[in-house]
Amino acid sequence: MSHGLINTLQENRKNIHEQAKVLLDGADAEKRDLNAEESQTFERMNEDLDAIGARIEQIRAFEARKADADAAMTEVMSGAQSRNSEAPIMDEVRSFLRGEKAAVTLDRDVKFRDLTKGTPGSGGATVPTSFYGQLMEHIIETSGVMAAKPTVLETASGETFEVPVTTSYSTATLTAENVALTESDPAFAKRSLGAYKYGIIVQAPRELIEDTGVDLEGFLARQCGRGLGNGFGTDLVVGNASSKPSGIVQTATTGVTGAASVAGAFTADNLIDLFYSVNSGYRSSKSAAWMMRDATIAAVRKLKEASTGAYLWAPGLQGAPDTILGKPVVSDPNVAAVALSAKSIIFGDFSAYFVRIAGGIRFERSTDFAFNTDQITFKAVLRGDGILA
Repeated sequence: MSHGLINTLQENRKNIHEQAKVLLDGADAEKRDLNAEESQTFERMNEDLDAIGARIEQIRAFEARKADADAAMTEVMSGAQSRNSEAPIMDEVRSFLRGEKAAVTLDRDVKFRDLTKGTPGSGGATVPTSFYGQLMEHIIETSGVMAAKPTVLETASGETFEVPVTTSYSTATLTAENVALTESDPAFAKRSLGAYKYGIIVQAPRELIEDTGVDLEGFLARQCGRGLGNGFGTDLVVGNASSKPSGIVQTATTGVTGAASVAGAFTADNLIDLFYSVNSGYRSSKSAAWMMRDATIAAVRKLKEASTGAYLWAPGLQGAPDTILGKPVVSDPNVAAVALSAKSIIFGDFSAYFVRIAGGIRFERSTDFAFNTDQITFKAVLRGDGILA
């Protein structure tokens, strides 16, 4: 069922993209920019593209969680049935309780009595107030650098970790007969990775944990994970290497600078130049990707290659990511917005960026830390570093 829904959403996304292209092509044919009404329409289309893309990812994540839950339930039920000689009877009861059967007949002397919720003494006290058993979490923008497939190094401890790199290769020279060969040695260097600590503490009253009708502990665990991901992820993008990781923006070489006359706005030619400013070996890597914030992606969606008239941005279908010039696009809110002197678009082989995580990610629960207030404390800690090797 969800597979069909995803296909429908992907088709809707493709149709919106085609409508946006028609809008842009019309303005382009008349050699003008979008007017106010067209701009509003285009912005709504961009929002719909992003919303549908996010919805598709939510459905995929839900299916993954559902598959895990079903597998766990199957394991539990199979174990219970193997231990219980009355499994057939219990199956009948479960079917009745789920509402799959209007009645159930048991081959033994079992007495049933009706309870009504109208009278407290006859069952009314057992009927809870209706409550939706799932916490509706608001969506936040999270760091996308880990989705760009960097090289992740997991170490057991946090001592300084050295990464050897080459800075130049040996080169051969044309040599005449009886002439000594020219020595050409490769050059090496090393990059050091430390283990900077990122941590978060969240506290909740014991009563809230024990009495809540939702999976509050699971929510708090996700909160801690997102907090770590955003804190660490921000520095992996824009960290200045001063008692923190060296972010991609900090260490990447400037490939193309946009014209100052248009407040830093880039053209399709600028993106093509940036694409080819990267060494072909890195450019052809499976980990080569673009990274920018959502507002910048919206601007890229308007750009066409001058020689062919083809749009640089293409929507992903059938589970494939959105692409620019055939390479996937990763959104990260930490990349700077388009402006003069701003590094607003990153392109390259992200596997050349090394992320070090020392000792894994610790998520711990304590009933002792806030003992006097009867609160339960959740702590998440990550130690890591990052550098462009």
